[in-house]
Amino acid sequence: MKTGKLLKRFLPYYRKYMGIMLLDLFCAALTTVCEMVLPMILRYITDMGMNHLAELTVKTILMIGAVYFALRIIDGVASFYMAYNGHVMGAVIETDMRADAFAHLQKLSDNYFNNTKVGQIMARITSDLFDVTEFAHHCPEEFFIAFLKAVVSFIILARINPLLTVIIYVLIPVMAISCTYFNLQVRKAFKVQRNQIGELNARIEDSLLGNKVVRAFANEDLEMQRFQKDNHEFLKIKRKTYLYMAAFQDTIRMFDGLMYVVVIIAGGMFLLRGLIAPADLVAYTMYVTTLLTTIRRIIEFAEQFQRGMTGIERFIELMDAEIDIFDEEGAQPLGEVNGEIVFDHVSFEYPDDHNLVLSDVNLTIHPGEKVALVGPSGGGKTTLCNLIPRFYEPVKGAIRIDGRDIQSVTLKSLRENVGVVQQDVYLFSGTVYDNIVYGKPGASREEVMKAAQMAGAHEFIMKLKDGYDTYVGERGVKLSGGQKQRISIARVFLKSPKILILDEATASLDNESELLVSESLDKLAAGRTTLTIAHRLTTIQGADRILVLSGNQIVEEGNHESLLRKKGIYYQLYTSVSR
Repeated sequence: MKTGKLLKRFLPYYRKYMGIMLLDLFCAALTTVCEMVLPMILRYITDMGMNHLAELTVKTILMIGAVYFALRIIDGVASFYMAYNGHVMGAVIETDMRADAFAHLQKLSDNYFNNTKVGQIMARITSDLFDVTEFAHHCPEEFFIAFLKAVVSFIILARINPLLTVIIYVLIPVMAISCTYFNLQVRKAFKVQRNQIGELNARIEDSLLGNKVVRAFANEDLEMQRFQKDNHEFLKIKRKTYLYMAAFQDTIRMFDGLMYVVVIIAGGMFLLRGLIAPADLVAYTMYVTTLLTTIRRIIEFAEQFQRGMTGIERFIELMDAEIDIFDEEGAQPLGEVNGEIVFDHVSFEYPDDHNLVLSDVNLTIHPGEKVALVGPSGGGKTTLCNLIPRFYEPVKGAIRIDGRDIQSVTLKSLRENVGVVQQDVYLFSGTVYDNIVYGKPGASREEVMKAAQMAGAHEFIMKLKDGYDTYVGERGVKLSGGQKQRISIARVFLKSPKILILDEATASLDNESELLVSESLDKLAAGRTTLTIAHRLTTIQGADRILVLSGNQIVEEGNHESLLRKKGIYYQLYTSVSR
């Protein structure tokens, strides 16, 4: 993205802190004035010492010293404000941006997360924004100071010797143009570097989360090789970045030296011909030094500037990720739900590969009905269920709950009325209580315990070291599969939705755990419209209706006995499992 476009997108974050920014720039002006006064003082003292020594008194020197000391106190106060409040402002802007990025992530659909590595996302909302703190503070400050010093220096230098000033200032744009190429290359390198940090994060996360699989297959060496490959690639990118940075800084130093050569030769010649006074040459040299220091600081700031712009660019790329599932204009809360679900000529394909998963599905599920979905893997069972809470959107047709198109109701009210229990249980890092109360934030401890009792989890929870306050570990690693599943069921009990989706909730459990969890699920399903996805056909024989999905459509429908009599796909699935 072009720098102008990036800055235009970034500037709104300054609005809330404009007062701090303006005061920061005022303090920057004060520090600039304090710095620019010193050469004039030395010029005055030198001139008096060489030409009017008798008029130079101790009182005058002390007075000048006192004035300069007062200026340095002002400079110190102003610098403190810039260093503290300026940096805090940058940190707050970074915090605001991270909050916006996280809020945007909450609105993105499963399709985005299916195609984006978590490590890349983490890099965009953490390390990429670290440099924005320095950028947000220093960018306006550094350019403002540079502008003041360049203008003031030009005015003073032009009054001392216009010809020498023109020579000096002609070199500045040449210097800027020469540095531009390396500056652009540094920015490109920083972006590649940021992307590789995301890849490295993704590799580390993948290996650490799958550490049991790594150890089970004794593939520690393989993981080390993969990590070393990504790690060395990162080093290769950093080498290239430092090459451009070194060339960039060397160009600055060469022009820096060239300007001093001009001052020495031209200033010396002018001094010989009486075109400049010795005191003026001293002041001139000091102002040139100030000017060069400012230019050097701005150009060196270019590295930080490019880091900041890279962070902003990657932030904007995240913020520009399309929200494809959202509340339609005029969407209303779903309200009281009976639980009727109607699929009206629904078709679905995934946006990235356009493979048709469901084709012209028509289905009516009555309130309180228990419907089971079976069929070969890839038949669309999970996809059909994911369409109900709008994790995905159908490409054709409509889904209605109690006669209302789910796209006409708010996402929050829709999902509050749909509970999902999955095979792959996700528990957050925290306590047992934290994970259950997640189903209804703000619920009392009594409500949480009641939900756990109904899920058959209370007994084992009380046997844990700290009961409901037991830390479950990352992803619940300290609990067994059956325990995690019952906690997830307790979470749904606490939520108490009218529509329930059970996505192979017992598929990965042992027989004893399956029996306990199945009893909990039976309690949970009572009085609710329930869709159960199952590969173990013995677990769904009591369903009111069984739907067989194959070839993107519902090909068979009926209860257990009627489907067996048809001797179709369900019969084949059931008998093959029995054998």
